[in-house]
Amino acid sequence: MALTLACAGNALADDAGARIEELHETTLNLIQLLVDQKVLTQEAADAMLKKARAQAAEKTAQAKAAEAEAGKGVVRVTYVPETVKREIREQVRQEVVAQAKLERWGDVNAVPEWLDRLKWEGDIRLRYQGDLFADGNAPEAFFQVVGQNVSNTLEDRQRERVRLRLGLNANVSGGVDAGIRITTGNTSDPVSTNQTLGNTGNKYSLVLDRAFLKLRPIDDLTLWGGRIPNPFFSTDLVWDRDVNFEGAAVNYAPGAQEPQRVFKPFITAGVFPLQEIEGKTGVAVRDKWLYAAQTGLEWAPSTRARFKIGAGYYQYRNVAGVRNPTPTTTGLYDLSAPQFRQKGNSLFVVDSDANNDGTQDDPVYGLAPDYRIANLTLVADFAEFFPIHIIGTFDWARNVGFDQGNILARTGQSIEPETDGYQVKLTVGHPKFNYIDDHEWQAFIGYRYLERDAVLDAFTDSDFHLGGTNAKGFMIGGSYALYKNTWLSARWMSSDEISGLPLSIDVFQLDLNAKF
Repeated sequence: MALTLACAGNALADDAGARIEELHETTLNLIQLLVDQKVLTQEAADAMLKKARAQAAEKTAQAKAAEAEAGKGVVRVTYVPETVKREIREQVRQEVVAQAKLERWGDVNAVPEWLDRLKWEGDIRLRYQGDLFADGNAPEAFFQVVGQNVSNTLEDRQRERVRLRLGLNANVSGGVDAGIRITTGNTSDPVSTNQTLGNTGNKYSLVLDRAFLKLRPIDDLTLWGGRIPNPFFSTDLVWDRDVNFEGAAVNYAPGAQEPQRVFKPFITAGVFPLQEIEGKTGVAVRDKWLYAAQTGLEWAPSTRARFKIGAGYYQYRNVAGVRNPTPTTTGLYDLSAPQFRQKGNSLFVVDSDANNDGTQDDPVYGLAPDYRIANLTLVADFAEFFPIHIIGTFDWARNVGFDQGNILARTGQSIEPETDGYQVKLTVGHPKFNYIDDHEWQAFIGYRYLERDAVLDAFTDSDFHLGGTNAKGFMIGGSYALYKNTWLSARWMSSDEISGLPLSIDVFQLDLNAKF
């Protein structure tokens, strides 16, 4: 087809040239005929031909000038190889696809990018709890006379309780995270987030349980600030599971993100304000602090065995009570009494009459000893029957800050040292519920011995012996996954006093848990 059109074009061009040549010859012949017939002179004919040639030359020059002017706008493109063209197309395609994914073009279900940096987590627990008291217990009034927070020692109690926790973790940028968590509970109890049912239909309160920033300036180094989760490797012998820390902490764990590493050392330290006290006239008490440090090592000689040990030191500052000078109505050291305590620690009266009008008021009790806790925690995890694990735990604590002479000078009392505590526990089953399948299970048995001043009673486990120190006894229990993210657990704890007034308490807890 193209060849036919080309041939046709050439034929047309030849035909037009022939016609022009024929016209030119005809014109010349006509002019010559007019000269021969004496119509034109030879001079007039020559002048006519000269003028025609001049006009033709002028038109030819104009056409060439116009063609040259038009040629100035022509762009000549360098030849681009086909391989380069393909590379350019692929690069442009990848950039467009990446931009489309980032901005979610055409995705009707798309959400803003910043929502992907938020992670929600929560759980709810329904609990039945039975508190059973021995008939031989001393009446609660006897404990209250010596300042112990004991409201019931003889009447069994049954309670239905609920706990809700809802947390949000946000990735602010590459090395900065923020976290908050709200729970049931109240602001005056740091060791429990339970809400007891039976409020005549009144609504429950929610509290801000956590609010912190977490920074990772370099690998293996973590900085915390605010109200943070417990940063220490520990059991509930020293710290209740619901305790959070207010202040700042740092953790350095080289190799912690390397699963194949055999030895993983770590060190954690923190400074935590316990009670800020406004300095003013009539107040001689200083702020109360906790300074803490722990170092340890995780050793994994094989995929079937893991050992972890941690040695910690927890130093409390300004928590011991100071007796008010005579007369006691001055109240200079009333605030040396702890803001919160459970029961068990040695106490003395800081102020027996806190009213300035001379009327008798409830005595103000302070802690008799100082508290500087040395703590050793060891966990051995064996997985020879994977996924079933056998886990042994040992935890020991001693209050090395107990000084009998200082206590006598400060309180006027001679108090015998009871400063040791330990706990052993054996767990068999799935070490941690993965919440992805049912039929996971776990069972445990353990024994605890915690003397009166081994740890601060405010922050130890709130369930065993219904909280506090000066208790010994065993615990047994287990958990079973009913459905995905849903499991049932039960615990029985039986405890007696170590010294002092008789107090035996058995606690049974049956929990239905759901995680979302």
